[in-house]
Amino acid sequence: MTIFVGLDWGGSSHAVCVVDAAGKVLDHFVVAHDRDGLADLVARLRRHGPPGETPIAIERPSGLLVDALVDAGFVVTPVHPNVVKACRPRYRAVAAKSDPGDAYILADILRTDGHRLTPLRPQSDAIKALRALVRGRDDLVATRLVLANQLRALLESFWPGAAGLFADIASPIALAFLQRYPTPESANRLGEKRMAAFLAQNQYCGRRSVADVLARLRAAPATMAAEAEADAKGELVRAIAATLESLVSQIGKLSSRIEHAVAELPEGKIVMSFPRAGKICAAQITAELGDVRDRFQSQEHLAAEAGVAPVTYQSGKSRAVTWRWACNKRLRAALTCFADNSRHASPWAAKLYQDARKRGCRHPHAVRILARAWLRILWRAWQDGTSYDPNKHPAASLLLTTG
Repeated sequence: MTIFVGLDWGGSSHAVCVVDAAGKVLDHFVVAHDRDGLADLVARLRRHGPPGETPIAIERPSGLLVDALVDAGFVVTPVHPNVVKACRPRYRAVAAKSDPGDAYILADILRTDGHRLTPLRPQSDAIKALRALVRGRDDLVATRLVLANQLRALLESFWPGAAGLFADIASPIALAFLQRYPTPESANRLGEKRMAAFLAQNQYCGRRSVADVLARLRAAPATMAAEAEADAKGELVRAIAATLESLVSQIGKLSSRIEHAVAELPEGKIVMSFPRAGKICAAQITAELGDVRDRFQSQEHLAAEAGVAPVTYQSGKSRAVTWRWACNKRLRAALTCFADNSRHASPWAAKLYQDARKRGCRHPHAVRILARAWLRILWRAWQDGTSYDPNKHPAASLLLTTG
């Protein structure tokens, strides 16, 4: 008997619905999100048929639940939550959400529209590891930005001179200075000799002289905070600076591991062959692309997934082109970062960007246009398993010849 399974994922439990080819409900149950619950889920589904012939629809493409089902041999098909949301009015007058109801909707979508959906093919362990490292690092970088902004705002409230003393408030030298001198009072006796020793100890780049650094510190407005308030804020400054110092150090260690990991992957070598791709940006792109070549049906499919292709709405004489909201935002950020960097190393990319700017496109729009153009080349290289060769890029070769 042909069956279809819908599984509505939950934090502590999962609703499951099994239907036959006619849409009749054969089984409806809930399992807990623990070891026994997942084992019970696999056992109950096996009663309805062999795992390889039992398709399962679920709203998310990853997680422990998905891993357990894939390892058991089931065919897992991800269904976007927007599809489920749009289908709810087909089954009830009120588009209210319920876990058992969504499980049935997922099973019925798989029954009626399964031919339109692509079953999940798991990535290799190396890609999974790289993706975990890259996404974890990205989250830590976002946390660093939040803490740096918090530290800057705190300093602006009682000691603005320290906030603008160095170019990057999250740099090692700035954090070392704030931990040693967290309040204006602690820096009152700081002279040129002590400042010179501190700068030398922390390997200052020498952009400004010692006298200029001190003058910059003392030219800022004086604090109006009482001594007790300044001491309290100084403790906060020291705490945030210490946290940032540890965070920056860990981000550096993760970056080194990511750079080594992406250089070992064939897909990583392909992406790194593009101009100014770098290792971290290449790792971000590689982690989101993966190593399953038939995951994307065409380059247009990949462009939509990456968010570098706009959405066109057209009805009769009305036509509108808008920003694409539903996409892999991590992949879009990585591709646009690479495209923006590439225009400083590739004359073809620079010309494409400048042409877009001349047409009136703003910088972000022009970068997305360039990213879309690079994606066509990246798609071909990714499919063929070959590195980027400017000599085989007709537009780039023609530009170099005529230039």
